[in-house]
Amino acid sequence: MTHAERPELLGVSFDAVSLEAAVARCLAFCRGPCSSHTIMTANASHLCRARHDPELAKAARAAHLTLADGMSVVWALQAAGQPVPERVAGIDLMECLLKMAGVHRLRIFLLGAKQEVVAALAQQVLAQHPGIEIAGFHDGYFGSAEHDAIIEQVRASDAPLLFVGMPTPFKETWCERHRERLNVPVIVGVGGSFDVLAGYIRRAPLWMQAAGLEWSWRLWMEPRKLWKRYLTTNSLFVWLAGREIVARRFGGLLAIARRRRGTEHADPAG
Repeated sequence: MTHAERPELLGVSFDAVSLEAAVARCLAFCRGPCSSHTIMTANASHLCRARHDPELAKAARAAHLTLADGMSVVWALQAAGQPVPERVAGIDLMECLLKMAGVHRLRIFLLGAKQEVVAALAQQVLAQHPGIEIAGFHDGYFGSAEHDAIIEQVRASDAPLLFVGMPTPFKETWCERHRERLNVPVIVGVGGSFDVLAGYIRRAPLWMQAAGLEWSWRLWMEPRKLWKRYLTTNSLFVWLAGREIVARRFGGLLAIARRRRGTEHADPAG
């Protein structure tokens, strides 16, 4: 599939791949030439923010693999006539990559969350995937004065996989800004996945994930942190995506009607 054929919604292009295919592509990046690849799992919040954040939009365009994270995004793409195989959430991608890293004995670096969370996650990963080597970890609470030191720490770790558990848009813009200096084959932004995998926050039941209600579970778990974001972002996404879907559908119908009229009025003699 060429870039022009990639599904697109609100200015962000997606890769129409399954979770299994996304994992395979990440592993191929790990084995390939030494260059950095960013993996973005984009949800409704990403799409709404990117409209007014040029640096986030740039990071989305530069991503080597952009996946639909969120059933609302999957449904909107489908309604716009540009379906993707399935939702690929950052946490699911991370879990699968950790499993494969254990199988292939890959080194990983964990960057994000609070110190106690990322330390607990490192211990849990080692216990669950004995083949993995934790090349290093660092919490996500650092200032601009520490950027160079952290970049050098990640670079020196020689890890092919970097998981970044920090909020949007910081993780996307920071990773893209420093991608070449980090020199990590695969850089995956996974948002709040560290807290869930480390056992500090419970993830929504599977039926809620499938029904597109995981956001409501997260809101219930962290109301103070998320109520304003979900109230404004979800409403804005429904409006913007709905408008784009109608425009595409209506535009397609108009094009078909024009072609039919052109055929009807064409000279039979040619």
